[in-house]
Amino acid sequence: MFNPSKDDVRQFFISAWQRHCAGGVLTPLELIAVGWIEQHPEYHDELADVSSRDRDYSVEQGRSNPFLHLSMHLSISEQVSIDQPPGIRQAFELLRSRRGEHAAHHAIMECLGEMLWTAQRTGLPPDGAAYVDCVQRAATRR
Repeated sequence: MFNPSKDDVRQFFISAWQRHCAGGVLTPLELIAVGWIEQHPEYHDELADVSSRDRDYSVEQGRSNPFLHLSMHLSISEQVSIDQPPGIRQAFELLRSRRGEHAAHHAIMECLGEMLWTAQRTGLPPDGAAYVDCVQRAATRR
């Protein structure tokens, strides 16, 4: 199983953005990443700056972590594409039909973060069914 380090993830996004800006050839995963980067112009300068790889994006600093945010977009894209956990694609489609793709991803991020936080707090594996249920509830809220 692929288990990249924090530095690997940061370098992936920086390299993909640099290659895109230079007109280089991108891998399929980089194409997806660049699609999300393009939707977040607030991150463009940081991704163009290689030193951002070493920055601290702690909550205490009040800075959004572009690498975490983009990683969540990538994770959600992958989950939906393979319907894992089962039911996430249908829940996403309903949410997307009501809010649009980007807003749907952001709503799903809340559920994903909640699931991961609960798993860390309890020491139990992530609960995919609870995650999908959270997304379904978000899709039915107005």
